[in-house]
Amino acid sequence: MENKVAIELKNITKTFGKVVANKDVNLTANRGEILSILGENGSGKTTLMNMISGIYFPDEGQIFIDGKEAVITSPKDAFSYKIGMIHQHFKLVDVFSAAENIVLGIEDGKYNLKNSTEEIKNISEQYGFDLEPDKKIYTMSVSEKQTVEIIKVLYRGADILILDEPTAVLTPQETEKLFAILRRMRDDGKCIIIITHKLHEVLSLSDRVSVLRKGEYVGTVNTKDTTEAELTEMMVGKKIDLNIQRNEPHDVKERLVVNNLTCVDREGATVLDNISFTAKSGEILGIAGIAGSGQRELLESIAGLQHLSSGEIFYFNPKTDEKENLRDKTPMQIRNLGVRLSFVPEDRLGMGLVGNMDIVDNMMLRSYTKGKSIFLKRKKPKDLALKIISDLEVVTPSAATPVRKLSGGNVQKVLVGREIAASPTVLMVAYPVRGLDINSSYMIYNLLNEQKEKGVAVIFVGEDLDVLIELCDRIMVIGSGQITGVVDGRNTTKEEIGLLMTKAKQKEE
Repeated sequence: MENKVAIELKNITKTFGKVVANKDVNLTANRGEILSILGENGSGKTTLMNMISGIYFPDEGQIFIDGKEAVITSPKDAFSYKIGMIHQHFKLVDVFSAAENIVLGIEDGKYNLKNSTEEIKNISEQYGFDLEPDKKIYTMSVSEKQTVEIIKVLYRGADILILDEPTAVLTPQETEKLFAILRRMRDDGKCIIIITHKLHEVLSLSDRVSVLRKGEYVGTVNTKDTTEAELTEMMVGKKIDLNIQRNEPHDVKERLVVNNLTCVDREGATVLDNISFTAKSGEILGIAGIAGSGQRELLESIAGLQHLSSGEIFYFNPKTDEKENLRDKTPMQIRNLGVRLSFVPEDRLGMGLVGNMDIVDNMMLRSYTKGKSIFLKRKKPKDLALKIISDLEVVTPSAATPVRKLSGGNVQKVLVGREIAASPTVLMVAYPVRGLDINSSYMIYNLLNEQKEKGVAVIFVGEDLDVLIELCDRIMVIGSGQITGVVDGRNTTKEEIGLLMTKAKQKEE
């Protein structure tokens, strides 16, 4: 028996100025199914879902809910059609409890918190959620916060749920638990739509997959009848090799030795607790862990951006064969030593680039101190900007375009390209493919492998365990500012890393 159509989109078009985000998109999503939406960066996935959830309104086309045309001009309208969207960045009030966040914004404020708590418990029991209604948001893990967001839309009666990158910061065990819940919702007759970049998750979870390319609808396939290679070709328009080449490390030498590193933040909390490890030339050291476990502070400490309470960071200079202690040196002093610690931070525009400056000027941020006069020379930075735009296929009107006007994926390419161009001996990258489409992601993986082949010590902080295992020679798991284990990338499993991440999480709790 065929599932009933919950949502039908007819000829949906949406433009932002001269940019066509969606063009004549026709799409259906059924009750009792999980539909995945795939596409490269800028293909219009989130824009399309934002029109269903009332954040945007289409310029052309129609939206039908259960066969009847719907006019959705706001999230409130979307809720009236029982549509709820769970965004990648949660919208919760930290000092409120789970129950208070769930009932927050209810029409006319008419609710009884005690009765609401009972209803929340019933929803949790029905679908297998593990949630304490009285628990404060600021004490919750990422997966618990996500649970609150999902229950919040279910509490409002949603039976069409849209989830944007729901597994981005979950452990494998948490991901599988979420999938089990989503399958129960599907079996209960709900319509589930998921935006994700992870093809293996698409194949394991969804019933059908719809693909967008450059804002246009490419097609829909049954998950059981397709493969990762076929889906990638639909997204990109050509065949892509989905294997990450991992060569054996050669000429391996200690490049960075971190001993007993401890760091306390301004609130007095210990964010790094007695961390010790070695990064070697000619290999990629992966760092896995729940988001916020100390990864950022660790990289910032090495780059001279964090004050250390104790510990030492030794750098072995390949030019002089001398050991340098980087402890308490400024970033500029570290660079003047000849240490090329290239750092791609999590917050691209907050730390890595200046949004109002164009691509050329952002290249100059790494070289302006070398000038011998008050006049800045733009030729070399401009040549570098043009090379990065060409080599990494950065989509931009020109090198003079302000970085803030680029898509997130293209901003990331500019940042990674600039850091690699600095010819580092140690390259640290934090989530370098976050938000990138599959084609761009594999481009970055290849660049990191090229650096490894050149003898660079690469430190890679990632969130996709499949990629960490395929790309990295060693993987270090960190949680609550401590190392919970180091495994060999060639013979470990997602489950083993997940258990180490869970162990770290238990320490946090």
